[in-house]
Amino acid sequence: MSALMITGGRTLEGTVHVHGAKNSVLPILAASILAPGVSVIENCPPLSDVTASLAILNHLGCRAVQEGERVTVDATTLTRCDVPDGLMREMRSSVIFLGAILGRLGEARLSFPGGCELGPRPIDLHLRAIRALGARVREEGGRLLCDGRLTGGELVLTRPSVGATENAMLAAVAARGTTTITNAAREPEIIDLQGFLRAMGAKVQGAGTSVVTVEGQKLLHGGTYPVMGDRIVAATYLSAAAAAGGVVEVTGADPRHFSTVTAVLSEAGCALAGDRDRVVLSRRGPLRAVRPIHTAPYPGFPTDAQPPVMAALTAARGTTLFVEHIFESRYRHVDELCRMGADIRVEGRVAAVSGVERLHGAPVRADDLRGGAALVVAALAARGESVITGLRHLDRGYSGLEEGLRGLGALVRRTEDRIVT
Repeated sequence: MSALMITGGRTLEGTVHVHGAKNSVLPILAASILAPGVSVIENCPPLSDVTASLAILNHLGCRAVQEGERVTVDATTLTRCDVPDGLMREMRSSVIFLGAILGRLGEARLSFPGGCELGPRPIDLHLRAIRALGARVREEGGRLLCDGRLTGGELVLTRPSVGATENAMLAAVAARGTTTITNAAREPEIIDLQGFLRAMGAKVQGAGTSVVTVEGQKLLHGGTYPVMGDRIVAATYLSAAAAAGGVVEVTGADPRHFSTVTAVLSEAGCALAGDRDRVVLSRRGPLRAVRPIHTAPYPGFPTDAQPPVMAALTAARGTTLFVEHIFESRYRHVDELCRMGADIRVEGRVAAVSGVERLHGAPVRADDLRGGAALVVAALAARGESVITGLRHLDRGYSGLEEGLRGLGALVRRTEDRIVT
């Protein structure tokens, strides 16, 4: 059983570079199949979710390989329209392949996706968008059977879903005519997808606003594109520095993309400064509680940053309220934080975090990706040693986390043979 062994209580000092954004690269990999030709995606992190995406691409008949932080996809040989259940279950965002496969081949056969268990995350908006573009969608034996010739039109999302916006964009690129997506998600990752689609020759505009316009059936080709830095990884390192204390510089991500996180850490007593691809956090004194934190679609406070920021505030003076508006089961890390001495009470979607003097090390288990990050943040600030298992979740979204933390002075190592009871 693999585990992270973390001895906490050491302040962090130094610089750490953020890898490419998981939530950008996955839809970009899906988009690479929209046209025959070779695409090169740079700044692509070696994550297990990326490995799963490459397996899907190769199953579909593409030639997809990763060398370091560069992925090359030759979609010329795309022949299949099905993704088997085993590959779909590897990650919840696997449904993003639906729009691209349907757009390229005119049909798609997928099962329902897997991934972290964060409560209901229905794909009804994805299917509604595909249907609005003229596709026929049937559910049969736990599989989605989609076919039809796509035609552009007016799409109005009932909520700004990131995945549904991306799937609609991918399908619309191949549809006849113009598609307007209203109430689109505004996340920076949507802008990144637009950038890659433009590199392929697509005509897309409006990403980053609530209205995205796509002129379909343009002549597409392979494209080369560098993925943006991962804003949630950046927020995790900053949370770790806030929890443990010290001075840490995080490079490779635009602070404007996670300004709501830095605002919370500043309110908690940290000093922050930076520019467009770096931010420096300094924390010398104790943290203090902040005003209630409500997760919300971008540009609101990101739900993915809630767990690590919560972990940082477990030792803040006073009580901080977290209100989770995105996922029903986003507090699965709370029980594990309490094993480390945290004082957290959960009532529905509200978590009240009352600061304690200090956490203590304990054996804990990650049950989802960002919850695992919260346990790492807490362990860095805790007295004594913590043993964190469930690393398959962390490996979905963090590459080289141990090395990055060790570079900041943390005592962190990974072992493959430690059995925790």
